[in-house]
Amino acid sequence: MPTPTRSLLALALLGLASHGALAQKTYLHCGQLLDVRAGRLLAQQTIVVDKDRIVAVQAGYTAASGPQDQVINLENRTVLPGLIDCHVHLESVPSRSSFAEQFTLNPADIAYRAEANALTTLRAGFTTVRDCGGSGVNTALRKAVAKGLVPGPRIYSAGVAISSTGGHMDPTDGLSDFMMEKLNPGPAEGVANGPEQCRQAVREQFRRGADLIKIASTGGVLDLSKDGTGAQYSEEEIRAVVQAARDLGMPVACHAHGAEGIKRAIRAGVTSIDHGSLMDAEAIQLMAKNRTWYVPTLIAGKSVADTTRKHPGYFPPVIAVKALNVGTQMQGTFGRAIKQGVRVAFGTDAGVYRHGQNALEFGYMTEAGMSAADAIRTATVNAAELLGDPQNLGTLEVGKFADIVAVEGNPLQDVSTLTRPQFVMKEGKVYVGN
Repeated sequence: MPTPTRSLLALALLGLASHGALAQKTYLHCGQLLDVRAGRLLAQQTIVVDKDRIVAVQAGYTAASGPQDQVINLENRTVLPGLIDCHVHLESVPSRSSFAEQFTLNPADIAYRAEANALTTLRAGFTTVRDCGGSGVNTALRKAVAKGLVPGPRIYSAGVAISSTGGHMDPTDGLSDFMMEKLNPGPAEGVANGPEQCRQAVREQFRRGADLIKIASTGGVLDLSKDGTGAQYSEEEIRAVVQAARDLGMPVACHAHGAEGIKRAIRAGVTSIDHGSLMDAEAIQLMAKNRTWYVPTLIAGKSVADTTRKHPGYFPPVIAVKALNVGTQMQGTFGRAIKQGVRVAFGTDAGVYRHGQNALEFGYMTEAGMSAADAIRTATVNAAELLGDPQNLGTLEVGKFADIVAVEGNPLQDVSTLTRPQFVMKEGKVYVGN
């Protein structure tokens, strides 16, 4: 007959188990583990995961220590941190009718599509993304993913992006005068002019729960305005955005194609220049000097230029001209920028092209002269630093989120392996593979 002390001990152990104190650990046996900081492969390593965190990284294949522990065999795979894309649009898909969608889709329609795009992105090995502007569904999706209601990557949301009247994010571009006057968007809808309205627009996105602010200091490609390269905000206006965002603890991502708009944004203190298509030598030097992040989105430029050439009439003429002008120059600009030591964080503009193809960007980066190791760092340690969370993201180290990807082959020799993930784990939960 058990003694009272032993009975109490057994009950205590049962109680601990029921509350998860004895929860199982997961042991990942990695044939090769990529140390992204050093750019080298470590043979035969074990990553130990407890709940959503990495609790150990050990040499050799460590045996499970408890009866409930799980072992995942990745001995024929190369394992690396979950990838990070710093420029996506989860609400969007490439479409010749995207302009009309603002009149035909309800928020619920956009939400279901965004949820599907998020899962596709996660399964492609991207466990964290920075969503750089949508209708506001992106922020709601961020909350749903964080609560575990729907699967998807960790999302940093810009909410509704901000531009000037007639700018890249003005939803009335190309409409009749009647419709422009009828809709008349203002700061709450992301259209702001002058420093005061710019500050108001920032505060509106903060109120709605955005993690960062996204502005456009130049025009864009896929809107119906006639020019995607000219500066559309003064330095004073951009500085008002940056200061208001800084006061609220938010970084500022800046969509910019033309050199003058890029230089104004850098001088005003934005966190990142996204696209940077037509940077001149002065802009590149200014970016390197100020350590402004560059998020190049080469795949977006390739995609719109290729579509324009291969499918005449797919885009309206005003867009087709811009697509060929801007899209064909992005890769060359990137090559010049990296030679000058500009800091690069990975971003693709997913939504301009099909979601899930994000890793094709690595190939375009290496074509332009970046090493495979450096390209991978842009989507891991660099991206984590841009997002302001290197404590939790970007490397396979103790204490960080268990965001883990495995591929077949050696990505340091062939970056295309990253387009075919064999295993994807986010916060200790497996979405692709074992």
